[in-house]
Amino acid sequence: MHSVKQPWWRGRRGEWLVVLQAFLIALVLFGPRTIPGLPPWPETAATVMSAVGALLIAAGLAMSVAAALHLGSNLTPLPHPRDHATLVVTGPYRWVRHPIYSGLILMAVGWALFIHGWLTLIYAAGLWLFFDIKSRREERWLIERFPHYTEYQQRVRKLIPFIY
Repeated sequence: MHSVKQPWWRGRRGEWLVVLQAFLIALVLFGPRTIPGLPPWPETAATVMSAVGALLIAAGLAMSVAAALHLGSNLTPLPHPRDHATLVVTGPYRWVRHPIYSGLILMAVGWALFIHGWLTLIYAAGLWLFFDIKSRREERWLIERFPHYTEYQQRVRKLIPFIY
């Protein structure tokens, strides 16, 4: 009896999550920004929001890049850990368990503020929800691979330092 090979996106390492993540990020970047009839952002707030957005984008980019570099050879686009991975709990990972996701969320919110996109803020909230769900699945795999991961979960917040 031979097994039927599944398409790559239906794999067992979370490939479909990566496809959905790419779609949501594309929606944040290129999706409709607002709905006709919604009021524009107040002029005085627009300038401030653009500046705050730019700062959030820069902070999110710095956080994501630092976290990716800190992972080194453990970095994978898939939520399933590599076969010979080691658990990283230092650097950005001492503040949150998923700093790359945190950085991407910061960038999405920053982009929404920068472009004054009401709908883009909703997409960013959807991306946050997605990363919360994705990280739950990822953490089940991490617990299987690293039984002491549960201790790390109790010490370090998931996406927002000291809060969540």
